[in-house]
Amino acid sequence: MKRHQSNKQRGSQQAAVERNYPVQLGQIVELEITGLNHEGQGVGRYNGYTLFVPKALPKEKVLAEVEHAKKSFGFARLLSVTEPSPVRLTPPCPVFDQCGGCSLQHMDYVAQLAHKQQIVRDNLARIGGFTVEGEDAVIVHPTLGMDEPWRYRNKAQVPIGMQGGKIVSGFYAEKSHDIIDIDSCLIQQDVNDSVVRVVKRLAGELGITAYNEGTHTGLLRHVVAKVGVKTGEVMVVLITTEETIPQKERLVESIRQELPAVTSIVQNVNERQTNVIFGDKTFTLWGNEVIYDYIGSVKFAISARSFYQVNPAQTEVLYNKTLEYAGLSGGETVIDAYCGIGTISLFLAQKAKHVYGVEIVPEAIADANRNAELNGMENVTFAVGAAEVVIPAWRKDGITADVIVVDPPRKGCDEVLLETILAMEPERVVYVSCNPSTLARDLKVLSGKYRVVEVQPVDMFPWTGHVESVALLEKGGTVGGSLYK
Repeated sequence: MKRHQSNKQRGSQQAAVERNYPVQLGQIVELEITGLNHEGQGVGRYNGYTLFVPKALPKEKVLAEVEHAKKSFGFARLLSVTEPSPVRLTPPCPVFDQCGGCSLQHMDYVAQLAHKQQIVRDNLARIGGFTVEGEDAVIVHPTLGMDEPWRYRNKAQVPIGMQGGKIVSGFYAEKSHDIIDIDSCLIQQDVNDSVVRVVKRLAGELGITAYNEGTHTGLLRHVVAKVGVKTGEVMVVLITTEETIPQKERLVESIRQELPAVTSIVQNVNERQTNVIFGDKTFTLWGNEVIYDYIGSVKFAISARSFYQVNPAQTEVLYNKTLEYAGLSGGETVIDAYCGIGTISLFLAQKAKHVYGVEIVPEAIADANRNAELNGMENVTFAVGAAEVVIPAWRKDGITADVIVVDPPRKGCDEVLLETILAMEPERVVYVSCNPSTLARDLKVLSGKYRVVEVQPVDMFPWTGHVESVALLEKGGTVGGSLYK
């Protein structure tokens, strides 16, 4: 039977023929998988042409069907594994093949950690031009993993929809907005699963309609559950298209009765036709407006819209390494760029003379100041603004830093900020990164004056392709076979 092809597929196939690509759409190829890319997709070559195959593993031979082709690479769907890898596992999640949340549940966890270390090494060499083996190499340590890499997420952010006449909730299928209806997620805290199950059922019983993304109708868009792992406090956030909720009092009372750990029930209103989850209006329906949690001995207030790392156990590992690399003895001035709600800043303030934090989001800085007060820390100063604007202004005001810590978004540091770091010449720079490619790019710029001593990968998101890293840079020295002065 012939597979039905869309006009787009036929056009892509014709383009592949016209451009003399070595593959065509729908072609079945046999591949030997030689590696994984940063998204956890298998990498193979067919007549020298690179094909990415999701759910294939290194050292496997597979049959795959070409689904998309570009000039220098394409994508193929895994049909079968003819020679499996010794690290292949049977995924424990029943919807692994459908859900887009986890990409590596079919891979042994120890092998995942080795892969993530290699991804960091490869990016440093390929993008940064650093030597990662032999004399004068940048040391990339083995990835720090978890003893129990399940049930680690302290926040669930779950879309709500309708399927077959009933309310469903779950995570999106890979590369789509089709909801995979699930009642349990193996990387979520158990209580988060309970919150979503209860709210989904109560919405159906109370006649609360689910949001339809296509028609922009319905009321309940998302349920967000947050848990303070060390305090046990739970927040429920109902994200709706309008303020009025049918039988709101019954809904709130039922949540309280069925979920006694809940200390905060919050509503956020998002009227816009957008993929952005939160809207601008947030108010508390019952209980406290925040929950609390600890990273180490530092206490944090977490509001409905606060950014807070989703793996608290590994966050403590990451921040302890950041503190170690900062090398603080109590007399240093530290600048924390991209400080968010002050998590790293307050961790560093335990050992520093003074910490200056900057963040572009005003609400985050309000949270940072509240968290500083909560911990009785007076040796911190927070400012709202772009790091590349505020830090040069601080420099003009005579504020110098012994250590600068950066923890940028995936796009990496702004070029002006990198130039400012080079001009300020702190003794050490500590770079916390969620993207190995932009880490390597930025370290290459900073290596004009700094020696990249070592990089420590940390597995913040087991069973996914993501890896967090923290890098230590010191002024001067030798790196990658070149001398920087």
